[in-house]
Amino acid sequence: MGTEREKRKEGESEGEGEGEAYPMKGGDGSYSYSRNSSYQGEVRNAAKELVSEAIVESLDILKFSPTTTVIRVADLGCSVGPNTFLAVQNIVEAIQLSYCQNQAAINSQIPEFQVFFNDHVSNDFNTLFLSLPSADRRYHATGVPGSFYSRLFPSHSLHVVHISYAIHWLSRVPKEVMNRNSPAWNKGRITYSSASDEVIEAFSVQCADDMARFLQARAEEIAEGGLMIIIFPVRPNGTPHSQVTPNIVHDLLGSCLVDMAQKGIISDEKVDTFNLPLYYMSSQELEAAIERNGYCFSIERMESVPSLAYSQKIAPLTAKAYAFIIRSVMEGLIKAHFGEEILDELFHSFSKKLADEVSVSDLVDKAVYFCAVLKRKAIN
Repeated sequence: MGTEREKRKEGESEGEGEGEAYPMKGGDGSYSYSRNSSYQGEVRNAAKELVSEAIVESLDILKFSPTTTVIRVADLGCSVGPNTFLAVQNIVEAIQLSYCQNQAAINSQIPEFQVFFNDHVSNDFNTLFLSLPSADRRYHATGVPGSFYSRLFPSHSLHVVHISYAIHWLSRVPKEVMNRNSPAWNKGRITYSSASDEVIEAFSVQCADDMARFLQARAEEIAEGGLMIIIFPVRPNGTPHSQVTPNIVHDLLGSCLVDMAQKGIISDEKVDTFNLPLYYMSSQELEAAIERNGYCFSIERMESVPSLAYSQKIAPLTAKAYAFIIRSVMEGLIKAHFGEEILDELFHSFSKKLADEVSVSDLVDKAVYFCAVLKRKAIN
């Protein structure tokens, strides 16, 4: 008997299974991601100082200059803004500061900047670029559609890669979870967090497989001395999956779907065949993925993001506002499987359960995020 990972590999060719697309809700309407992503923006803002410090301390610009005339930055999983623009601005400013501090050593002008905004082909790039900053923008902007679990850029062409609040999205739901004859059949649930060990293992293996492809693609794209910055919601080492804040939220959403099935609004079959393609890694799991990748990256930083930043800078989230955030992220997935007609009732019920059964402020306070900074080692 092989391991779950070995079984998964059988019959799968290299590069197969780039996955499905799960874009955030586009446009600028009431439920759009652009209007309901301040929470994710504050996570990025909380990591701003960590990112700036990491670039100044670890980006090896001496390997780039004086021959490099363009610094290339990629933001993977950019969605529709405005968070991506703030993250990119911070990165560009940090690189400029690094050049200024090393001016005597490199004896060259600060290069120009080209920024690549990446997300799935079905992402609303029109809304993204309509909101592209025009005043004081210090870079040339380019859109790059495609999954970040595959190659996107020429070999060793990137100097800084940034990905925030996106790596927890899997390329697909594990096939075993959708198979009625599998021990990992996840009947009656939309997440893995409170499910059987077989279900959790299936999601864990899918995450490991995805991370292997992700790291290999970035190892081929990032120049020697370049950085990859990953900001991600993390499962603290040793914490049960069911106690991770996002999983608590998604289990609550799943209970609303079960309620609708019990009322006959949707079928049990529809609920049984719907799973969220999400998995929340621990820092140990990320470190293990980097180690399995070989010796392509060194870990320059792996630390928690300050947890109080967002609660200090934005008004406390209400249950209704939190439900809007989740809807802006999940609407496309739910609509594709259940149909548009259930959306209003589902999220009304979800908002009510948030207000009645949990403390949104506690959910925000207990959420944990990490910032990992990886450096591309010497290329043989």
